[in-house]
Amino acid sequence: QVQLVESGGGLVQPGGSLRLSCAASEITLDYFAIGWFRQSPGREREFIAAIGASGIAKHADSVKGRFTISRDNDKATVYLQMDNSNTPDTAVYYCAADLRAARVWDDGTSPHEWGQGTQVTVSS
Repeated sequence: QVQLVESGGGLVQPGGSLRLSCAASEITLDYFAIGWFRQSPGREREFIAAIGASGIAKHADSVKGRFTISRDNDKATVYLQMDNSNTPDTAVYYCAADLRAARVWDDGTSPHEWGQGTQVTVSS
């Protein structure tokens, strides 16, 4: 069974950095793409980034150049490095897994597996 556990959320000042982690079962990284979504009150869930088993990654235009997704297969963990954070980045960030390729994760289809989410607050 796929298990995804997020960590690393918290409070960060505008312009600051934060790194989120998503710990997955080893079999997940072998066969699944892993990605991140976020949702804040009153807004729709938003695709942020995804990375496939081969390491090919896709980032949403809203975070491109500021956020970077990466994976460490030895640790069975996917990371989201958040740099130059802005107040609109405040949201609950969710890790997700799916068999579909990372390049299509922004098409509105909901991934099959989800973590519980971790809160990120950007505020001074």
